[in-house]
Amino acid sequence: MKLSERDVCTKFITPAVVAAGWDLQTQIREEVSFTKGRIVVRGKLHSRGKAKRADYILYARPNLPIALIEAKDQSHSVGDGMQQALNYAETLDIPFVFSSNGKAFLLHDRTGTSSKVETTLELTDFPSPADLWARYCTWKGLSGDAITTVETPYYDDGSGRTPRYYQANAINRAVEAVARGQQRILLVMATGTGKTYTAFQIIYRLWKSKIKKRILFLADRNILVDQTRTNDFKPFGPAMTKIEKRQANKAYEIYLSLYQAVTGNEEEKNIYKQFSPDFFDLIVVDECHRGSAAEDSAWREILDYFSSATQIGMTATPKETKDVSNIHYFGPPVYTYSLKQGIEDGFLAPYKVVRIDIDKDLEGWRPTKGQVDKHGNLIEDRIYNQKDFDRNLVLEARTDLVAQKITEYLRATDPYAKTIVFCEDIDHAERMRQALVNLNPDLVKENRKYIMRITGDEQEGKAELDNFIDPESRYPVIATTSKLMTTGVDAQTCKLVVLDQRIQSMTEFKQIIGRGTRINEDYDKYWFTIMDFKKATELFADKDFDGEPVQIYQPGPGEPPVPPDAPEGSGDDQPGDDTGTPYPPLPPDEPGEKRIKYVLDKGVPVYVVAERVQYYGPDGKLITESLKDYTRKAVRKEYASLDAFLRKWSNAE
Repeated sequence: MKLSERDVCTKFITPAVVAAGWDLQTQIREEVSFTKGRIVVRGKLHSRGKAKRADYILYARPNLPIALIEAKDQSHSVGDGMQQALNYAETLDIPFVFSSNGKAFLLHDRTGTSSKVETTLELTDFPSPADLWARYCTWKGLSGDAITTVETPYYDDGSGRTPRYYQANAINRAVEAVARGQQRILLVMATGTGKTYTAFQIIYRLWKSKIKKRILFLADRNILVDQTRTNDFKPFGPAMTKIEKRQANKAYEIYLSLYQAVTGNEEEKNIYKQFSPDFFDLIVVDECHRGSAAEDSAWREILDYFSSATQIGMTATPKETKDVSNIHYFGPPVYTYSLKQGIEDGFLAPYKVVRIDIDKDLEGWRPTKGQVDKHGNLIEDRIYNQKDFDRNLVLEARTDLVAQKITEYLRATDPYAKTIVFCEDIDHAERMRQALVNLNPDLVKENRKYIMRITGDEQEGKAELDNFIDPESRYPVIATTSKLMTTGVDAQTCKLVVLDQRIQSMTEFKQIIGRGTRINEDYDKYWFTIMDFKKATELFADKDFDGEPVQIYQPGPGEPPVPPDAPEGSGDDQPGDDTGTPYPPLPPDEPGEKRIKYVLDKGVPVYVVAERVQYYGPDGKLITESLKDYTRKAVRKEYASLDAFLRKWSNAE
């Protein structure tokens, strides 16, 4: 009688594992699906690929998977499942890997602590939990109190929610690093993968094990601190407080703070100095790319003051330039979970890219001699191109054209799809709001909040941010913004991200893309679209896009960590704009330069030259789905005939 794979598991593998001392209820899990299956988009439809599933995962402790078994039926050899098992084990961070056909086990030891990497074992020789745990602790360099810390379980609210595999990897790596005495730790996790929940579980386990008793969680936006306090960190209850109103109450154990709330320009305003330098045992820095890497930033003042505390930096986008480095400060990441991996696993939404080229962006525009703008300002005579539009020169017709393409897309797909339009600055965001309002009078009449400008200088718009990110709130539908929504905004149902902002920072680009990567199946959000007017998506071709973070900053012998005259950072490192003070305008190109903005009315026509739709393929490259070339149409719109075009061409300078 030929036994199936399931028969082999039931009759041979499970009994052998139980006989070795593994508890069937608490330590053995069978047929464990650990990914969701990549979402595949076909036009407006989608499907899911096959989820990855391990036949067995064995747990030495409730929070720590230690062994994986891949089963095959008896028509296979004992080692036929090993390569697949190793692939899974590498993903799941599991050190001991077994393959079996029910006749024996093949053990592959990934720890490097054994004399042989692979060993064949009889069914009766399967190792016990105590044996594998001892070998694990030796491999990780754990002993005494460190083992107690690592053994401390996750927080369990009884709902059955447990960390996803990559969250468990990040939590376990961080807790083990702290247990071994590592003082600076970096975790890199793509936007939308649950960094705050991961941070909560790390803090909870270290707090419960009593290795860390007073903990500070630092963020740079009020909305991030408040969301953290009321959602993921809620189980800390009365042990937790938020530092606000410049008051330092030392009676708590878990402190959450906006870093601006504990620093100030004047010495006496620095609340953090009301605490002793050794008050905090652990500091977790959320979105650490936004400032802590820079030697002279306000973040670093705090981190340097509490230098004896263990410090964990968390970010989706570690900042690495010749002047600023997260890795230089925190060290190489102990764990990285990339956007590409999140999409491949089916935990993050894939995306299509609609690239729209506008004639003036590609060809440039030059004023005629003595030409003035609509306000009577003499326009400097030079060629203006994509980098100038909406920063130094406003073409009102261009704003209208962008708004028209956004409107056309939404009308053709879903007029109520949550949309973020990233503009160059606050002025651009307001003009874009007006253009979109005028193109959607019926929807604005239905609800005036259909389109809102959400920027740091305007209270009513900022007040709508919570409604925008609330899946149950229909309005606002379209948010025009500049910097406020680039990071930390959990917009689960955002289906369209519009880039009409020139982006040269890979850090900022990844953060903006991250606004759409969350999946919400309850609201039919499985994928999203990026509409790009400023060639920002050319950054997809950058070798650094979604790769492992690589340190560029390398000070030479005797050189300071950051050159004394180095700037703190560009626009993506500015402090948060929801602290009650206006968000700083987009910085000028050069220090001290005053930016002049010329405004030209709709008498200067603009046209769409080309429009292409692409999607992000499994290999991480953009694949073109469709392409429209508007060149002939644009020429015919302006010139009645070829002769008319040639006459204009011949007479032009």
